[in-house]
Amino acid sequence: MVLPRFSRAAVAGTAVAALALGLLTTGSAAATPADGTDLARPTAVATPSDDLSVQATVRPSLVLDRDFPDPDVSKFGDTYYAYATNEGKNLPWATAPDPDGPWTYRSTDALPNLGAWAKEGRTWAPDVSRRADGRYLLYYTAWHAASDRQCIGAALSDSPGGPFVPVGTQPLACPLGAGGAIDASSFVDTNGARYLVWKNDGNAIGATTWIHVQRTAADGITFEGGAAQVLRNDRADEAGIIEAPVITKVGSQYVLFYSAGPYTTNQYGTNYAVSSSITGPYTKAFRFLMTTASLDGAVGGPGGADVLRDGGGDKLVFHGHRAAGGRGMYVADLGWANGNPVVRGSRVRYEAERGTLHNCTVRSNAAGASDGKVVAYIDHADSAADVGSIYVPTTGSYSLHVGYANGSAGTASHTVTVNGAAAGSVSYPVTGWDSWRQVTKDVTLQAGWNTIRLGKGTAFAEVDYIEVA
Repeated sequence: MVLPRFSRAAVAGTAVAALALGLLTTGSAAATPADGTDLARPTAVATPSDDLSVQATVRPSLVLDRDFPDPDVSKFGDTYYAYATNEGKNLPWATAPDPDGPWTYRSTDALPNLGAWAKEGRTWAPDVSRRADGRYLLYYTAWHAASDRQCIGAALSDSPGGPFVPVGTQPLACPLGAGGAIDASSFVDTNGARYLVWKNDGNAIGATTWIHVQRTAADGITFEGGAAQVLRNDRADEAGIIEAPVITKVGSQYVLFYSAGPYTTNQYGTNYAVSSSITGPYTKAFRFLMTTASLDGAVGGPGGADVLRDGGGDKLVFHGHRAAGGRGMYVADLGWANGNPVVRGSRVRYEAERGTLHNCTVRSNAAGASDGKVVAYIDHADSAADVGSIYVPTTGSYSLHVGYANGSAGTASHTVTVNGAAAGSVSYPVTGWDSWRQVTKDVTLQAGWNTIRLGKGTAFAEVDYIEVA
């Protein structure tokens, strides 16, 4: 027996062109969809993989299990160096032979003395880069003694482990009328042009917060022209706070990572924006790149991210809350889908109705469904929905989270095919029509682009989306 389904005409043949991954597909399932509806994350129901050799998705690794917030990581020579917000030292640092560790926390303070303008106690979010002259340049945020605001200073060293010596007697960037300046990072373009990226601390005085891009000379200290305001805190899901900007370039596109929300909570997360110009305009991704929810709670408050691109496989390095207190340093694989970042272990949503459909149809006005549309009538032997252009950064095990509704009298199922190879099936417990839930299936995906096909199985179910982590 089958419970009645909605009255609609069955449509045969291919319906929609394959999905190309774009700005609207990345991030948490709990994010607000395009129509503004605030959808709660559906309850996941675990479905074992048919292939017992397939393991669950790989989550970000906690590589430094101690308080090490706002990590900045670079490779100098054959060694990786990480620097963090003050924790007993002005500039804590650690080294490793590989981004995944093992990491060794160093006992020395790489910045033993602050600039004459600063007092100790709030030395935040460092950035270390190597200049063309071979010297190492440190940007650091410190407590401006004269104003009690935060400002950005610079220091130099002949070694990446310091000691760094402050440059000048005044801050490098200190717009007191805008709340001060924090969270500096460096960026060198493909043409050799160097930039300082930073945030005015408008949150400290109730003013608008902007991310700024400032061109500098090759020394990283001498400003050339004025700073461009490229991004502001203008979305509800940012809770009024954006910070920790980092820019990288992928092809001809500039990708600006930033954190948003209160860092002390699990509301803190990481998003990104893209532009064809270093000075913008930048377009923010629709859904966050990483949130506590998109990582299924594996990391709480993922933020303060830095991008590591040294030719050995790109990584995203960031902090997250520890049960023991403080924020530890995490590392995750990073890939680029048409220039947009994808983090392994963080869910990416692909709307099923944007795939290629065979002898099934799109049902619009699906109450409560993501974007209000679902794939229906996968009812025939030749019915299938190909959810294509699924991008993953590295080959291995991933979890598929399928959003569905099942109004049949019993459990329904779909067959699963991955890149043309049979991969078992996925089962859907009864929910009722327009009552959306998730089931999870673990599969093996290849680095780059993949296609998942859901075909006719038993009974009847509609598919809303697939999330991949």
